[in-house]
Amino acid sequence: MEKERQRARHEAGASHHGHSLASILGPAFVAAVAYVDPGNVAANVTSGARYGYMLMWVLVVANAMSVLIQYQSAKLGIVTGRSLPELLGSRMSDAGRFMFFMQAEVIAIATDLAELIGGAIALNLLFGLPLFAGGVVIGIVSTVLLMFEGGRTHRLFEKMVIALLLVITFGFIAGLLIAPPAPADVLGGLIPRFSNRDSVLMAASMLGATVMPHAIYLHSTLVNDHYAGGEERPTTRELLHGSKIDVFWALVLAGTVNLALLILAANSLYGMKGTDSISGAQHAIVSVLGPVIGTIFSIGLLASSLSSTSVGTYAGSEIMHGLLRIKAPMWACRIVTLVPGLIVLWFAPNPTEALVIGQVILSIGIPFAIIPLLRYTHDKKLMGKYVDGPIKHAVFIAVAALIVALNVLLIVLTLLGVA
Repeated sequence: MEKERQRARHEAGASHHGHSLASILGPAFVAAVAYVDPGNVAANVTSGARYGYMLMWVLVVANAMSVLIQYQSAKLGIVTGRSLPELLGSRMSDAGRFMFFMQAEVIAIATDLAELIGGAIALNLLFGLPLFAGGVVIGIVSTVLLMFEGGRTHRLFEKMVIALLLVITFGFIAGLLIAPPAPADVLGGLIPRFSNRDSVLMAASMLGATVMPHAIYLHSTLVNDHYAGGEERPTTRELLHGSKIDVFWALVLAGTVNLALLILAANSLYGMKGTDSISGAQHAIVSVLGPVIGTIFSIGLLASSLSSTSVGTYAGSEIMHGLLRIKAPMWACRIVTLVPGLIVLWFAPNPTEALVIGQVILSIGIPFAIIPLLRYTHDKKLMGKYVDGPIKHAVFIAVAALIVALNVLLIVLTLLGVA
């Protein structure tokens, strides 16, 4: 009889644990949208078209680093119950909080610029809409999507973003189903190597731009917003365990999308001219793989824009709340980041150049996000028994130093006209 009771308790505990794990999953998939935005599309397609499979290993290394960074952000939010912007705001003077917010807001605008331009290009390719009109449509639809963020509809917001992430995945791997690459060539891309100085610069660009600042800020918020007010939460240990699984699979999916883009370009577009822009790459895909695959690619790009611009605005709202202690309506935050992007679409003769400038601005924001995260997760008073140990902290320092150094290098080379 006692054995039966023990077995019943074990089965109930297993069931409860399974339910807890399922309830934890989701935040990392929302954060992972930052890794499959239109900027990533442009970089990966350009890399594959120029260098074939040679830089595949760079994406694998970049994704591995991203797993650590995104988990650290989630861990900070879970253990402290506060977001990275909130912790920063509580430890700064009023002037410091305002200055930090201003740089973060510029980063949010630069992030939204890439997303908006990508979506406008997608609508132009699909329906022939002028870029400005396409930007307005993207702004409206993404604002509607943001209406579901927060409170008891937050889970619905997560599900919609994850659905868009799945559309992105199919949109960008469909071409591989039509023209599968040679397995030996793909495996060869995992061997670290370069061919010339330009390939080194391309690798630095791919590595340095891997981590988006807003994804670091936001993930520490998402893990707490995941639970509506009054909803029962799993224990801290369960949350950390579930978050590891959440981050791993979310970034495996994002990494698969990025690898698929590079492999597609390497297999079908290698050596072709005019593939250094999103629209040029799409036209090349149409000429090689046909209009159906080209259309599916454009749909994936559209989904990438809608999801990433919504998540970027969400991050901007949380940064404002944490640093300035102002909870502005989401539509107001959307307007702040949307208007500059629409101005660029209206006046800029070449949106691709605007994308390059935006990526440089994003590079400037990386240290402001990653260095505080590094410090806080190693703060015993803040993290208690969940503080990073010396080995993990050393690894995190190495990863952070590499990413910051590469971003500084990209800024310098861009300003000198080399990159």
